[in-house]
Parts: sequence; structure tokens; C-alpha cells
Amino acid sequence: MTQHEGPVSGGVRQIEDSVRTDFRDAMSYGRYLDLDRVLGAQHPVSRPEHHDEMLFIIQHQTTELWLKLVLHELRESRRLIDAGDLGKALKGLARVKAIQRTLTEQWSVLGTLTPREYAQFRGALGSSSGFQSYQYRAVEFILGNKHRRMLEVFSSEPEAHELLATLLEEPTVYDVFLRALAREGYAVPQDVLERDVTQPWTFRADLVPVFREIYESEDTPWGYYEACEDLVDLEDNFQAWRFRHLRTVQRTIGFKTGTGGSSGVDFLRRALDLTFFPELYAVRTEIGN
Repeated sequence: MTQHEGPVSGGVRQIEDSVRTDFRDAMSYGRYLDLDRVLGAQHPVSRPEHHDEMLFIIQHQTTELWLKLVLHELRESRRLIDAGDLGKALKGLARVKAIQRTLTEQWSVLGTLTPREYAQFRGALGSSSGFQSYQYRAVEFILGNKHRRMLEVFSSEPEAHELLATLLEEPTVYDVFLRALAREGYAVPQDVLERDVTQPWTFRADLVPVFREIYESEDTPWGYYEACEDLVDLEDNFQAWRFRHLRTVQRTIGFKTGTGGSSGVDFLRRALDLTFFPELYAVRTEIGN
């Protein structure tokens, strides 16, 4: 065999004879992924069309796809915890954490949009705003930051409204985890187990001793210890995403009012005060005392 023979010749990789090239009657990559619709879903509205609007659209569409998967995994993890299959549930939470890291790093792409570039097409966005992302709200709901009035934002979007109304009435991931702890014999207060799940979670000091026992006891089943740490990871990742969002907005529009009517950066900053699992942070002060 000479140096020119073989699968690569003249800088061109030869297509193997076994590779299928006729897809008239077979499933293709593009058909499977419905790429005609996915890649045809970017519709800049600025006139004349501004080059950087494509970045802005794809950034947010990609975020929505990842949020769809996050919600898919969280709902399944919640089901598995409730069914007593903690191991599989934790596998799902690990996937969510990986997605969260990707979502946070994605802000660096939008960060390449300079204030002048964004200003040239921002007016075309009208009143549309990331505040109106129903999937983001759905993730908040399933993790515990429920807000009934938020449904009003989606009164004109039946599917979004139905999803959020459903999640409002359902227990959160934290609720089903606490129920699992109670089944394991931990002293979770009965009124916590019977709480109104449509309400946002608020701090319960009487849960801190429960988590202290989990963290300090050598007899704690590893899965429950790991689950506590996974929930803390989820919240830390969520807060990192919120912070990167805030900083990206600040570097792009400063302290302007948001397109959806919010106060902008100040509104985003207040979100950093929200928490999903406050007892899992409070217990750290008690451990070892």
C-alpha cells in the first residue's frame, strides 16, 4: 500500500461503501430531529435585519430547549423519589446539574453582544421578555418557588397556563423527598407532609434537626446523604445562572428598564434572595456544634 492509498486520499476522507446515502424511504438525521422546523424557527424582526439578532434568538431558543429537558428530568426524578427509587432519581438530578452548567456557560456567548449592537435591534422586541419564559417558571415551580399570580402572565397561552397550573397543584421535588425521609423513619413534622403544596416553600426550623441527623450520623443511608448534597448543588447552580444572567444584562443594557416592564437589573438582583431548600443551608451552621 502506498502512502496515497487507504481511506484518506489527497486530503479527502472516502465514503465507505456501507454508508447509506439514499433516504427516500428511510429515516434520516434531519427528519428524525425535525431540522427543517428547528432551523427554520429563527425569524429576526428588526428592519433592516440586524446581524446580531440571530445570536439573540438562538441563545434564547437554545435555553428553552435545555429548560425543556431540565423539566423533563425533574418531573421524572420526582416520580422516582415518590416511588422509592432514589438511585435512579439521583441519576436524573445529575443530568440536570450537567445541563445547568451548560446553561450558565451559555451566557458567555450572549456576553459577546455589545451594548451598541443590542441597542440597534432591542426596540424591535416590543414587550417580549425572558420574564415570560413559562418553562423557566415551571422549573421554579417544581423546585418550590411557586407564585400563583405568575399564571396571569400566561392567560393568553393555554398550554403554558395549563402546565403551570398543574405544577402549582403538584408537590415539589423537595416535598416528595421529605415524604421519602418520613417513610425512612426520619422525624419530618406531619404538618410539613400535609402542607398546601400550592404555596411557595418557606423556611422550617424544625426540619434542621432532621437534616443534622442525616449529615452527622454514620448510619445514614448514602442515598439520602447524596440526595441532600444534590439538592444543594441544584440550588447553587440555579443561583449561579441567575447571577450570570444579571451580570450579562447589566453589561449589555446597564440599568435600563426591562422590555417586559420590569425594573431590569434590580428586579433580577432580588431573585438572588429566593431559595429552594433553606434548611439544607441552615443545617451547615449546626453540624459539628
